[in-house]
Amino acid sequence: MKDVLVIVPFPMSEENLAARQSQLQAVDLSDQLRFTFRSTKAAPRNYVSQADMVLADVGILEVGQSAEEEGFAAVCIDTMSDSGVAALRSALDIPVIGPGRASMLTAMMLGSRFSVVTMWKHWFHLYEKTITDLGIERHLASIRSIDVAPDNQALLGGKEDDIFPLLLEAANKAIAEDGAQVILLGSTTMHQAHAYLSDNLDVPVINPGPLTYKLVEAMLGLGLAHSRAAYPASPVPRTEMVAAMMGAAGNFDH
Repeated sequence: MKDVLVIVPFPMSEENLAARQSQLQAVDLSDQLRFTFRSTKAAPRNYVSQADMVLADVGILEVGQSAEEEGFAAVCIDTMSDSGVAALRSALDIPVIGPGRASMLTAMMLGSRFSVVTMWKHWFHLYEKTITDLGIERHLASIRSIDVAPDNQALLGGKEDDIFPLLLEAANKAIAEDGAQVILLGSTTMHQAHAYLSDNLDVPVINPGPLTYKLVEAMLGLGLAHSRAAYPASPVPRTEMVAAMMGAAGNFDH
């Protein structure tokens, strides 16, 4: 049995954490993998600024920096921003996977052009940064938003009748008007809409969270992990300092 740590980027109640864990039901996984979901002690209210991104990186680093010592075989990051991925890769030798880059590169395997369908425009900078870093601008058909503030706690539960048709409308416009051949959900908080969109669209729809679980399964099976040449380890790890920072941050209202 191999254990995989999934880091949720916001402090959460057990009930709301269970909504994140339900992503496991969307994909067939080896019975030799066991997933543990943990939320951060502190986080920005939402990822709308560069300051938010720094806080997110530190919060996720704190949760995952001891994963290898705890016996985990891999780490998944449950946010399309890929927050903490680079930091944790520098701290760990086990595979660390985030859904942002992974889902965009997968989209390019399924079609020539893809569109991101997301909740609101304040997240556009997350996708634009990843697309620029990867140099894949010509493969992006569009980023479309339904202009509804996301709920990072309860997700889309109870909002299906209101939200799902808006997402479908945005996806259809991306296909008809922008030339999208693949649709990518813009957040793991949107995973509850995946089945509905897949049933109602004629192009592939990528569910980024479950994708990372399958990629981790593949990487563990192949014996692959990130390159130390790309992610050098710190000569002086600051594990205790990072833990103290997040311990103090947890006292603030989120």
